[in-house]
Amino acid sequence: MRIFLGGILMGGLLLTAGGMALSGDRSSGPAAVGNDLYARECGSCHFAYQPGLLPTASWEKIMATLSDHFGDNAELASEDASAIRDYLVKNAADRSASGRSEKIIRSLRGLEAPIRISEVPYIRRKHDEIPSRLIGGNPKVKSLSNCNACHTGADRGSYNEDGVSIPGYGNWDD
Repeated sequence: MRIFLGGILMGGLLLTAGGMALSGDRSSGPAAVGNDLYARECGSCHFAYQPGLLPTASWEKIMATLSDHFGDNAELASEDASAIRDYLVKNAADRSASGRSEKIIRSLRGLEAPIRISEVPYIRRKHDEIPSRLIGGNPKVKSLSNCNACHTGADRGSYNEDGVSIPGYGNWDD
């Protein structure tokens, strides 16, 4: 009987672990953008950042100030703004199971919610070994906010170092 129960327990653990691997483990990046309205409206002007890159409070601030969105008027019809806000908040870093989102949240402890991806301490720290001439001094990159310029899998939520190719420099290997 003990062997049978032990086998059931072990099988359950394997199924649980297998399910976690299939659904994406906690070390994975934020989920890819899964909202067509958000991708279309926000992605028409800039990279459509995964909601898991900022906490709820940040998305709330951003959506509340669309009339002055980093110097541009990005106002939307109220129903579109509400739908996008709901999507961003529901999938924000503080509500995500992504390991990278958890690291982002831990890096923000005690800080006001940033409204720029490039202000997140975790993201800044992950890029601190890259010479500024390859980011800000690079006309094809310009800023840490231009994720998809270097991260070839950014649209899928993959920000791993092995998928980095800096324009004019090539693959990054620290």
